[in-house]
Amino acid sequence: MSGDSVHIRPIAACDWDAIVEMESYAYAALGLSEGRAALRSRAEASPDTCFVLDVGGEPAGYLLALPYPPFKYPDLERSEAAGARSTRNLHLHDLVVTERLRGRGLGQRLLNHLSPTAGSRGFERISLIAVGRSERFWSARGFTAYPGIAPGGYGANAVYMSRSTKRAADARVPTP
Repeated sequence: MSGDSVHIRPIAACDWDAIVEMESYAYAALGLSEGRAALRSRAEASPDTCFVLDVGGEPAGYLLALPYPPFKYPDLERSEAAGARSTRNLHLHDLVVTERLRGRGLGQRLLNHLSPTAGSRGFERISLIAVGRSERFWSARGFTAYPGIAPGGYGANAVYMSRSTKRAADARVPTP
């Protein structure tokens, strides 16, 4: 990666092969891989909050986030229905960095790009479902777990989490 330019940009049509490959590699072993149609439908639901991490002119990661009511989340078995949801919550559905570049802060860079983008579009909170025992990773990034919510279809250890777009220490944490 040294010497390669790194930037975050909107998803382009030519990125989908790389996105599908990264998603499959990250989630297939967990039984959570969704496939191209579902992934594209999520990006099409909110193109202004979905991004590619570009390293040296090639996709090396991606982030998909779309409006969802608090304590709700996408059904992995279905594509998104057309039409935007009116909500102040943005659901971070996927954040993946290609394996060869993990551990270099690039996922944090994508998350740092999402927070002000979400805030500038009127979203007050960002939610997600921590899968594959990643709850500790997300907690370290300011997300609070809601253990009473059992996200169906996301695996045995899935945990619904959220945080304020402002990340203020005293941000109001909603209750389900």
